[in-house]
Amino acid sequence: MPDSAMWMSASHEAVPVLPVVPEDVNGTRRVVLFGPPGSGKTTAAGVLGRRSGLPVLRLAPGPQDTGIPYTGLLELALALQALPAARELTARLDEAADRPGSPDRSSAALRLRRQTAALLREAPPMTLVVDNAQWLDPASAAVLGWALRLTPELPVIAAERTWRPEAGGHWSGEDAYTVRVPALTAGQLTVLLSPYRLPPREAARIHACSGGNPALALALADASRPLPDRDGGSESALPPTARQLVGEWLDEVPAQVQELLTFAALDDRPDLELLGRLAGPAAETLLAQAEAAELIDIGRADGSVRFTASAIGTELATRLPGTTRRLLHARLAEASRDSVRRDRHTALAADTADPRTARHTARAADRARLRGEHLLAAELSLLAAERTPRDDTGLFTERALTAVRDAAHCGDLSRSRAAARLVLEQHSSPAQRVSALLSLLDASGQRLNGADELFAEAVHEAAGRPDLIAQILLRQAVRANVNEGDPQQADALAAQAAALAQAAGDTTTTALALTMQARLQRILGSPGADATLDRALSLPRTTAVTANTTPEHLAARHALFDDRLTDARTLLLPLLVQARRAGDAEGTVDILRSLAEVEIRAGRCAQALDYAARAQALTDRAGLPPGPACYTSALVEGTASRTDLALAHARRGVDTARQDDNKVFLSRNLFALGHLLLVTGRPKEALEALQEVRVLEELQQVHDPSVLRWHPELAETLVALGHLDQAQGLLDDTRRAATGLGRDAVLPSLERTQALLDAASGDYDTAAQRLHDAADRLHDLPLERGRTLLALSHTERRGRRRASARTAAQSAADLFTAHQAHPWAQTAAQALSRLEAAPTGGNTHPRLTSAEQRCAELAAAGTSNRDIAATLTVSVKTVEATLTRVYRKLGLHSRVQLAHAFTAARE
Repeated sequence: MPDSAMWMSASHEAVPVLPVVPEDVNGTRRVVLFGPPGSGKTTAAGVLGRRSGLPVLRLAPGPQDTGIPYTGLLELALALQALPAARELTARLDEAADRPGSPDRSSAALRLRRQTAALLREAPPMTLVVDNAQWLDPASAAVLGWALRLTPELPVIAAERTWRPEAGGHWSGEDAYTVRVPALTAGQLTVLLSPYRLPPREAARIHACSGGNPALALALADASRPLPDRDGGSESALPPTARQLVGEWLDEVPAQVQELLTFAALDDRPDLELLGRLAGPAAETLLAQAEAAELIDIGRADGSVRFTASAIGTELATRLPGTTRRLLHARLAEASRDSVRRDRHTALAADTADPRTARHTARAADRARLRGEHLLAAELSLLAAERTPRDDTGLFTERALTAVRDAAHCGDLSRSRAAARLVLEQHSSPAQRVSALLSLLDASGQRLNGADELFAEAVHEAAGRPDLIAQILLRQAVRANVNEGDPQQADALAAQAAALAQAAGDTTTTALALTMQARLQRILGSPGADATLDRALSLPRTTAVTANTTPEHLAARHALFDDRLTDARTLLLPLLVQARRAGDAEGTVDILRSLAEVEIRAGRCAQALDYAARAQALTDRAGLPPGPACYTSALVEGTASRTDLALAHARRGVDTARQDDNKVFLSRNLFALGHLLLVTGRPKEALEALQEVRVLEELQQVHDPSVLRWHPELAETLVALGHLDQAQGLLDDTRRAATGLGRDAVLPSLERTQALLDAASGDYDTAAQRLHDAADRLHDLPLERGRTLLALSHTERRGRRRASARTAAQSAADLFTAHQAHPWAQTAAQALSRLEAAPTGGNTHPRLTSAEQRCAELAAAGTSNRDIAATLTVSVKTVEATLTRVYRKLGLHSRVQLAHAFTAARE
């Protein structure tokens, strides 16, 4: 395959890769670009060539040329054949070809060097680009290198695959600037693949599979077959174009290196110690060659070895004949020091179903589960089922169901599907078949949209069994809420599930259905939510359930909504232990998220960051939908660490929730995004995000303002943008809803925003008193109290009470610093420094009336007189007269001066 960064697919237009070329290369006369096949060196060379502003002469030797002396020189001469020196060089090359065994080879070589140098001097100004320079024949490289030393002003760009700068000088020049063409980042790859309209999750999978290699990524995206492990339990072959490219990449290293890398591909967690036992003393040298070819990364702190693109391991594993693969697994079993992985390799070395191997593998899955290696447990459970003889129907079905559940617990959808097929292909009972289908639905996590066929099949299998129908209805209630955004329909489905389960005497499913119903009743603002949850909590549960579906978890969430943080934490900590012991990845993530939200609300920022990071890491490791963890990470990072990272989490959460059609976490991530944009001074952008939250929440019929507190954020945004009437209307509606439902925890934040609205209307005294009262109600919520004090400082400063403003800002800064809320502490410190720097004497300008203040603010923001008149519902002449008074009072003469004055006042 040509090492180019421009490809044409059957269904898409040519897609250019935009390589990252360091700016300091500009002006450098000699540049060497290197990287593996498909990395974009050709395009990078083209970019540099165009930057030079000179015509480009491109040489492109092929693999067939490397063994033929002077092929490269001949290509150069023919490209410049209009020049006399080129024709002379061609003649000299013909002479050399006619006399290959001549004893006067030194004289001929000298003549070729002299003639090549003469040609380069005679050539018009140009940039010489040698693409695929790894195939430039050695004789041409030697002559060109000598001639280029005599023509130092000639720009040369060489692009080749594997060259180690530390090995010595390059033929293009001893001082050549070397550039390793980097792999594409996830964001760059998304741009590259944009014509394919792939879901974000699919683009992320292709990034991992390709390692950011653009040619490989395009080959995978353009393939008609699924990616490895996309819809199955084991590796599947790469598409032909991808196989060709990976094959060329592997051919950059000797067969011995490829053999050692094959062992790495067959192990689930290869490390230097294991590969050293397999290859002996040669391992270090072989691995160094693989690293130089950018096939692996061996610089990891834990000693593990990772393929730079997972497609490399897939190709190495799938190209093996079955017999050879089993033999290599047997060798790995002998070399492994870990008993669980030894049993894994033993199972994979087995040719047929074997009771003894299956028994050992099932026990290994148990051990992996106990030590928290849930992905490995899922693989081993599936292997145990596959190695169990089919005639032992009961044991086979039991192990297959265990495999479905293991895979579902850690979000391994492909293995869950493979194990479910084993159950459905057997003569199993309806209960077992429904259990497999429900576990498969559970493995989908939040991605229940598009599961109609699974639901239909489950209903068919459950015919006449109300206990099984109840379990299906419960999953349908989840889909109605999460994907369809219809909590009323979800509530009805949950109620049906509870009634059927109760009639069948299934108290576990009854409790889960009531829990779901209580969740929806809280969202809908139903007064019966607490009673429904109490019923769920009172019922015994005869079978284990995932921690995040228990009534205890919902009780903790409700306690969080009501700011009963100690109660929430007390309920959550035992659930975290339960989820981790069960190997329940999604449940563990949900409990960690809830704990992070409790801790950040309580002002324990370090603990919140830890819980959020663990939730994010487990989400990414288990391949779960990222929306929930991104939402929590955005909230916590934005409060406790860095707003730029928080914004990245929020935007990723928005993108993936849209793709997953998850309306619940689309709202939440948009809320986090809007909040972050507001507090970082971008109210116009914040308004767009928060208005979409409002629309989504109304469509989802969310009537309880404590569930997602977007209302004060949107109202504050409206105040910042001058939409005071809209802000007041929103605050009034929200206050009525909160008071009617008894959600007193919502009121202080509404009062803070109401105070900002009062101040914007010029009523600074009322605003300050309102903020004092709100702060007094927030002693148990230190960060909310700090934010309220910061608003008080802002209000007091606008009211020309700088001493009070400094006191409030200092109190806010002390709170944020003590609780390690670093972004807020920085904001408070900046406010305090501005106040300290401000003059302490009395203000010589008369105080503006509220009408003058509002008119002046709009004018300072660049609003025209006509628009100001429309906003304030007055005439244009009134606006002109008001601004005249403002200019006179403040001693100003123009709108430019007014804008500067108000900018300085805000700062």
